[in-house]
Amino acid sequence: MQPIRFVVKVGGGKAINHDLVADDVAHLWKQGERFILVHGGAAITNEVATALGHPPRFVTSLSGHTSRRTDRRTLEIFEMVYCGQLNKAWVERLQARGVNAIGLSGIDGRVWEGPRKEAIKVIENGRRMVVRDDFTGKVERVNLALLRLLLDAGYLPVLTPPAISYESEAINVDGDRAAAAVAAALGAESLIILSDVPGLLRHFPDEASLIPHIARNGLEAALGFAEDRMKKKVLGAAEALAGGVRKVVFADGRIAQPLQGALAGRGTVIE
Repeated sequence: MQPIRFVVKVGGGKAINHDLVADDVAHLWKQGERFILVHGGAAITNEVATALGHPPRFVTSLSGHTSRRTDRRTLEIFEMVYCGQLNKAWVERLQARGVNAIGLSGIDGRVWEGPRKEAIKVIENGRRMVVRDDFTGKVERVNLALLRLLLDAGYLPVLTPPAISYESEAINVDGDRAAAAVAAALGAESLIILSDVPGLLRHFPDEASLIPHIARNGLEAALGFAEDRMKKKVLGAAEALAGGVRKVVFADGRIAQPLQGALAGRGTVIE
């Protein structure tokens, strides 16, 4: 199999221009690049969950990171939106551009595997609590044999959470960190994370405060001014670099040619 130069993670922000991203994906694919696309979809999932009478609930860990509280019903809604509507929309969009995309969740073929957290410790209303009926976890294993099989056969894998636990339960995992695991496992040179901002902003939401470059040893400091979901992206970047990925780029998914721009260094480059 030819080397995988990069892995792409497309966030779930509603301002991201999926058509422009798909145009660029198709252009690079037809130029002979081979890569993996991972997508999110938190914004639409929140809307669907609210419409179904089970609105999203977010919890804050003791370390200050916010994540989705994933009970069994939330997981079912998550699967419906991510694995159904959003994943197949990406596949349809890419097929229309001549890319033979195939959509998989992390459950399928055990693409993403890891432990389910036995309990999560959170802070709610100023009090420390332990939540035990939560279906969240972390990707520790990537099914490289399956991904290589698909790539070698000419398919573009389009991946989405959830993953599967070692006990064969569906688990919600962070998409940015799952993409980092894929990039590290494949030995990719770069991980590109597209969102609805031009990169990491020192003074969110002021886009003029874009930070163009961060050294690897500056990631801990970057967590101090990363807002909301960007904290998980910074954690994902750190894990990708620790796994051997040379460069992570936070780039703008609202513009034309976002991937080509990111590969050229447009956005926030961490290396």
